[in-house]
Amino acid sequence: MIVSSLTILIVDDEAPIREMVEFTLSADGIACIGAATVDEAQARIREARPDLILLDWMLSRGESGLDFAKRLRSDPQYGAIPIIMLTARDANADKVAALDAGADDYISKPFSPSELTARIRAVLRRCGPATAETGRNGESLSGGGLHLDLRTRRISAEGRPIEVGPTEFRLLHFLMRHPERVYSRSELISYVWPPNSYVEERTVDVHIRNLRRALEPTGCRERIQTVRGAGYRFSKC
Repeated sequence: MIVSSLTILIVDDEAPIREMVEFTLSADGIACIGAATVDEAQARIREARPDLILLDWMLSRGESGLDFAKRLRSDPQYGAIPIIMLTARDANADKVAALDAGADDYISKPFSPSELTARIRAVLRRCGPATAETGRNGESLSGGGLHLDLRTRRISAEGRPIEVGPTEFRLLHFLMRHPERVYSRSELISYVWPPNSYVEERTVDVHIRNLRRALEPTGCRERIQTVRGAGYRFSKC
């Protein structure tokens, strides 16, 4: 089982795909709503505010799923909703483009029902409501002088904006949700990167370095601490 009382929006122009996904998820007590186009998806989001969106890249009418993901991420009201991209495109460059557009995971068609539910579980673990110092409805996260707005995916320190990439945002979000706890590089790959990603441990160091560089002008660089021989942690003091 995943979690009952969830609502997932399935955006796919192929009715059989929507029906297959709905049948699979209904076994876990998850309510599903469907849309064949971006316009329909926007209406469903306003009506129901889903907990997660399964989004097809190549929609036959109107805006593509990729462009919609980019636009949704900048929406102050709905930008924090997790997105899993569903697509027949399986080139590595396509996966990178989807993740850079704001998708939290990427599943290539055809996919198995068991893979789908496993990916949903993983994304909900990473992107679920924060557990410490969250604002109303888990919309914000604060600590150590930093503030994350999860709706707009913006970071600030004392009102000063901090620009980071999508991976750096996910890293900071995850570490801030678990302050003072040390995570190894392999654990961070498991929790922050999409499942089945081919990520070397040294890649984590690169993104940590990028994150520290972005935080340095605000004096918050030292919030991301290296624990020698163990990994990294976020310190609030």
